[in-house]
Amino acid sequence: MKRRCSKFVGLLRGINVGGHNKLLMSDLRSLCTEIGWDEVQSYIQSGNLVFSAATTATRLEDQLEESIERHFGLQIPVIVRNADDWSRYVKNNPFPEMSLQEPNRVALALSKRTPKSDAAERLRERAENGESVTQVGNGLWIHFSSGAAKSKLSPTLLNRFVGSPVTVRNWRTVLKLDDLGSSRPASN
Repeated sequence: MKRRCSKFVGLLRGINVGGHNKLLMSDLRSLCTEIGWDEVQSYIQSGNLVFSAATTATRLEDQLEESIERHFGLQIPVIVRNADDWSRYVKNNPFPEMSLQEPNRVALALSKRTPKSDAAERLRERAENGESVTQVGNGLWIHFSSGAAKSKLSPTLLNRFVGSPVTVRNWRTVLKLDDLGSSRPASN
């Protein structure tokens, strides 16, 4: 009996940044295949995956975190969402005009657990230079009006206010992962 697979998007937090937590995407794809995931694809070097598997997002996060630590000795938070949920993020982007004008300055921030109820409000209090923060469902959307590098909304601050590890992807990456997650598998 063939198992029923769903498409997922997986995000690794903090790999290949500033020479830290180096992990080749080819090694990551191979590891994912070893643990039983199908149709594994990666996008750029910052730990973006699209794949098929037959279990829950939480179990997939645990599987990959444990496997990365065992094989590479790295403790990397992994956030997994169903591809259908990912498409809803795209549809519900609260900054559509800014996304067209400045796609690298609009970002989706996702966390391992649902953000604390006051996370967006607390982040807005720290926002500067016209930055905007909006929560839609379990995602936080940020418009970095002067760019993320100049923002006071640091990864440490996001983690603290949200209450669990957070990873951020810009609009271009969000769209690309949606495209990969919604594409039909190639027939053999």
